[in-house]
Amino acid sequence: MDLLVYKLTSFLKECTGGNEAGVVLDADYLQEKEMLKIADDIGFSETAFVSKSDLASFKVRFFTPVNEVSLCGHATIATFNLLRELGVIGPGMYTQETNAGILKLDVKENLVYMEQNTPIFGQIIDKEVISNCFYNEDYINQELPIIILSTGMREIFVPISSVKKLNNLTPNIGEIIRISKKFDVIGIHVFSVVNDEADAYGRNFAPIVGIDEESATGTSNGALGCYLNKYVNPNKSVFILRQGYSMNKPSEIVTRLEIQNKNINTVWVGGTAKII
Repeated sequence: MDLLVYKLTSFLKECTGGNEAGVVLDADYLQEKEMLKIADDIGFSETAFVSKSDLASFKVRFFTPVNEVSLCGHATIATFNLLRELGVIGPGMYTQETNAGILKLDVKENLVYMEQNTPIFGQIIDKEVISNCFYNEDYINQELPIIILSTGMREIFVPISSVKKLNNLTPNIGEIIRISKKFDVIGIHVFSVVNDEADAYGRNFAPIVGIDEESATGTSNGALGCYLNKYVNPNKSVFILRQGYSMNKPSEIVTRLEIQNKNINTVWVGGTAKII
């Protein structure tokens, strides 16, 4: 049987922006090693494999070119925008079975919101531990914490003192891998808070899974929205987050939080996608 393989870009801000993902439909009979080879052949940071599920609307597995990851935001956005465009589904609420749990999708006419796990705020890390991850000096925002945080993927979140310094960061890939192994995280998400039409700009580095830098990371920006709600603006529940500008792939992610009694009950990450 011929596989249905699609290539899309998600979280577009402009026509040339977004983050590319592969989507493979009707993947029920593929073995893990076959999925890994397909993901490697496609060559994008992640590829989603869609199959039937007894527990949800669909089962979706995510592979980088080197291994499986439990969840991928931009590949999920690509998958459900694609299913809508192909007429497999219409606007409405759906679920996906993933290795991070069963998560909801809110499919709109021209974009998709994906549910993430409620945030787990972990260890606060001293800036000296992180400082060698980049070949720069005095780039960390001293007023905000460096913390391990997860809404499905454990990452280290590092606040940067300005967007200019953020875009000028030069990663030390070997040190990021070492730190990722030490703290059992998938990578580092650096960000700078702004106060204009967006709430923050970010960059994401996950070389431990073969991604030196990514232009739009849904899981990371879901967690970043939770970070901003906790440490920057507790009265805000919708955040516009941008990524990929240092890569000439401008991307925009919308993080929407449902909050009750000052507790985050649900995290939604939304964006568009198109076939390329």
